[in-house]
Amino acid sequence: MFKLLTENWALKLISLILAIMLWFFIMGERRLEVNYRVPLELQNLPRELMVANEIPSMVDVRVSGPRTLLMQVSPNDISITVDLSGLRPGLTSFRRLDERLNLPSGLRVTRLSPSFVDVRLERVQQKQVPVVISLTGEPKEGFQIGSVKAFPDQVILEGAESELKNINEVTTEEVDLTGVNSGFSLIVPLTHRGLYSWFKNDSTAEVQVAIEAVETPEILDDAPAEEAGAGGN
Repeated sequence: MFKLLTENWALKLISLILAIMLWFFIMGERRLEVNYRVPLELQNLPRELMVANEIPSMVDVRVSGPRTLLMQVSPNDISITVDLSGLRPGLTSFRRLDERLNLPSGLRVTRLSPSFVDVRLERVQQKQVPVVISLTGEPKEGFQIGSVKAFPDQVILEGAESELKNINEVTTEEVDLTGVNSGFSLIVPLTHRGLYSWFKNDSTAEVQVAIEAVETPEILDDAPAEEAGAGGN
């Protein structure tokens, strides 16, 4: 062992001195601060769970360190990862995001915004709801609306359990009946403004509208009957 340590001792001593000089050069170099916009990445989301709250996609980071080291850092190489593996439904707060930065040694985070992130996980559920047809306008004079049907008349929504509890229907985009005098069929999109739920399959419906002529009451002519009565007298 001693022989290994003393072998080429002069070369090893020079390497040690150069390393110490380089360390002093870096530590003694003028320190700078640089701002970065760093992506926040969620990883290992458990199966059958989903994120049910707003999570910032980017984090503002201010990094301090020697100019030489900072020049070697590319913004594309910096990210913050949050591991969701093993989590259960509920709210989990992840603190000290600066410790999750993949920064080179010798650099220090002086500012982080936001400095923590709350992640709410919920179970993914499904719910079947009816399709409500939205009509606007009136048919042409002398005509009226007959039957109105939607196919399918029910659709399946999928998403966060808490949001689905408050959704009881979806509606079609408005179907304009202004001036129509005959039935028609139309494919229209379905509207759903959920933040954490979506259509599982169908997002459109076929609307069939029957238009009927308005029946006018018959006017009876009583004149002949009156004349006949007068002749009898």
